[in-house]
Amino acid sequence: MRKPRGRGAPVRRSANPYDRSVVKPVVKPVQKSAAKLVAVPAVIPVAKPAAPQFRDCFAIVTPGFELLTDGELRTLGVAAVAKSEGGVSFRADDRALVAANLQLRTATRVLVRVAEFSARSFAELERRAKPVRWRDYLPKGRNVAFRVTCKKSRLYHSVAVAERLAKSLMAAAPNAKVVRAGCDDEDESPAAQLFIVRVARDVVTISADASGELLHRRGYRLATAKAPIRETIAAGCLLALGYDGSVPFIDPMCGAGTFAIEAALIARNIAPGIGRTFACESWPGFDADAARQSRADAKAAERASAAAPIFASDRDAGAVKATLGNVARAGVTADLTVTECALSAIEPPSGVGMLIANPPYGARVGDASDLRNLYAQFGNVARTKFGGWRVALVSAERSLEAQTKLPFAELVKFSNGGIKVRLVAT
Repeated sequence: MRKPRGRGAPVRRSANPYDRSVVKPVVKPVQKSAAKLVAVPAVIPVAKPAAPQFRDCFAIVTPGFELLTDGELRTLGVAAVAKSEGGVSFRADDRALVAANLQLRTATRVLVRVAEFSARSFAELERRAKPVRWRDYLPKGRNVAFRVTCKKSRLYHSVAVAERLAKSLMAAAPNAKVVRAGCDDEDESPAAQLFIVRVARDVVTISADASGELLHRRGYRLATAKAPIRETIAAGCLLALGYDGSVPFIDPMCGAGTFAIEAALIARNIAPGIGRTFACESWPGFDADAARQSRADAKAAERASAAAPIFASDRDAGAVKATLGNVARAGVTADLTVTECALSAIEPPSGVGMLIANPPYGARVGDASDLRNLYAQFGNVARTKFGGWRVALVSAERSLEAQTKLPFAELVKFSNGGIKVRLVAT
């Protein structure tokens, strides 16, 4: 008998060899046992919390202080992506973005990158700007301002670039009101959402200002003296010197008290922006809970008092009055001793500490030839009364600096009020 072909049961044929009919196989049904029913509990899917949105950010810094800002970001737990002249790039979620605005002592602004693309013509600029998510950075009722700079690009007319971008923004948000931005940071209104645009080598970079008012505006310095130093620069100098509040601190030419107040904020670990709000907090969809948590974290980290004494003095009664008012607004009255006295009359407390001064430079207040005695007197006081102390000076003239006869070394170069200066220290 032939082997069965194909699959399945074998085929049986008739016993008669001439009968080619096929007898169909009889297939017995398989008795299946009844399946047991097992109760399976219903699985209810649990929604996972949305992952935090990370933004590409850039902290604008006075050139010379980039390394210090990088260190501040790392202290906050934010890894800096890259340092460049005038700023530090980093990535942050909403909580870290508020923390950066709150706690960075050296940053001038914090920006969030909105878009970056190449454009070599106005038509290409308009086409590339059309899909930009402008509305993500436009609070209801807030005016909008643009500040544009163009370098080494075919699009070199900054006003025309701003007009094209404003047209794109108005198409996305018809109710927005675009106002002209000031050419300088000090001219810009905090009531407007600022977009900073940089066109360099035909690459357009659009950033939204996340800070609002400039970050050096801590809110305490309403009274000023001659030639004040910015709060961010004063804090940067202190950080460059390694000041942490653990040793006595003296500024014998305090002016409006900026150095001494920033020293107190560092000594007590008070966030410099704790008394103000920031532009990013009003952006649509911004995480308000994250902002509240950042503030709570900053408040919880404050120290009740400074660990070492802080002294500020000046021979000018008006400067002393200004300092006292600013100290009170900063909330550090109990941490500072402010006195009116001549440079020669200052006396150090016991132990060693830090002595710093920001004397007139000669280029703006007074004449360099009339300042030699002042610098010489500062050096004499430092040598005779402050042995073992760290002595620092903000200096614009090496010839005046030499009058102190102190072994200074340069720590940082920067610009203060348009004047190139150096922080030098023993």
